[in-house]
Amino acid sequence: MKVSAEKIDKTKAQVTVEISEEEFENSLQKAYRTVVQKINVPGFRKGKVPRRILENIYGKEVLMEEALKDAVPQAYFKALEEIKDEYTVVSQPEYDIVQAQAGQPVVFKAAFDIKPEVKLGQYKGIELEKPTVEVKEEDVEAELTRMQQRYAKLVVVEGPASKGDVLTIDFVGKVDGQPFEGGSGDNYPLELGSNSFIPGFEDQLVGAKQNETKDVAVTFPADYHSEQLAGKDAVFTVVVKEIKSKELAPLDDEFAKDVSEFETMQELRQDIENKLKEMAEKKAEHELRTAAIKKVLENAEVEIPESMIQERVNRMIEDFASRLQQQGINFEYYLKATNTKVENLVSAYRTGAETAVRTDLVLEEVAKTENIAANTEDTQREIDKIAEQVKQEPAIVREVLEKQGQISSLNFGIMVDKAVDFIIAEANIS
Repeated sequence: MKVSAEKIDKTKAQVTVEISEEEFENSLQKAYRTVVQKINVPGFRKGKVPRRILENIYGKEVLMEEALKDAVPQAYFKALEEIKDEYTVVSQPEYDIVQAQAGQPVVFKAAFDIKPEVKLGQYKGIELEKPTVEVKEEDVEAELTRMQQRYAKLVVVEGPASKGDVLTIDFVGKVDGQPFEGGSGDNYPLELGSNSFIPGFEDQLVGAKQNETKDVAVTFPADYHSEQLAGKDAVFTVVVKEIKSKELAPLDDEFAKDVSEFETMQELRQDIENKLKEMAEKKAEHELRTAAIKKVLENAEVEIPESMIQERVNRMIEDFASRLQQQGINFEYYLKATNTKVENLVSAYRTGAETAVRTDLVLEEVAKTENIAANTEDTQREIDKIAEQVKQEPAIVREVLEKQGQISSLNFGIMVDKAVDFIIAEANIS
């Protein structure tokens, strides 16, 4: 087999492959065994026609198409082994059969997208500004107020209902005087002010009393997930069956004991402050890393083949479908229920996919330039983290990752993270 390769442009290359008659004969013999089972020849049992007679009757070309299906992909992948040090293939090939005649070598071309070259701009000494980490007293108070609300007791009252009260309601909705699917409910708990219903619905129940029946007029948003209801006026007949008001506990030592492991309110306040500070520091670090990546991307030049973007989009959609499945929601059901088409998801994910691919390519080039890689300790540390998260032994986690072929992906993630660490370490941070 003879192989030659050439670059077509920045993101595409092609190989020209010549398969000798001797090599192609193996595929012809395979093709014969397949084709002979499909053809009836008088005087012969099905599948028993000698190849010579088959070719005499139908011509040698009768086996060619089937043989090419076998020979071309095999030859292509062998060719890739020969050029793997020169090109990294990132797409499926487009075949062009140049020559396929009996008694002559088979010649074909295969075009494919390749990992593009990255031209790095400035990535050392970039100017960065680290966000200020500050936890104010009002932040602690706000968190305590949220805890008060979360642990509040619900006390039945007759009304009138106020924002923050939890109502138990029956409701029936109608559009143009006709009930619609999903527009009714019984014993539904609704917190006024939660904004969990259609805009304007909850506001009209403020002031309602127990056992009162009210007609609530609303307009569905123009972008509502159901096309049949989007932008439509509706009237809900609502029966207020029960009103519960929140009874807030005082913020004292007893409250601290009831809702935490601490004995005093001072200890609880300090714990909240520490956690808020930790969250703020993580947020600041994330923003710093995001800003560093953004600047390095802006300074770099890379032309990304469409196939790489599409492949990333497909992975994002697969991840989304997997997350839905973990919640017990079928992907097809979700599309139908939300009136969403796969094309909508492709469009929604495209920009993020392109940025993700660009980020990987540029940070990989930084790592390559600075000889940054994941070492054994890095890999084990990451496996230990995963094991802790899934509550499993590290050895078992490693075995699973190896079986799934995920170790290289894990190491790639470690490498690009270390590249960002390097960029930040070399940056001028104010």
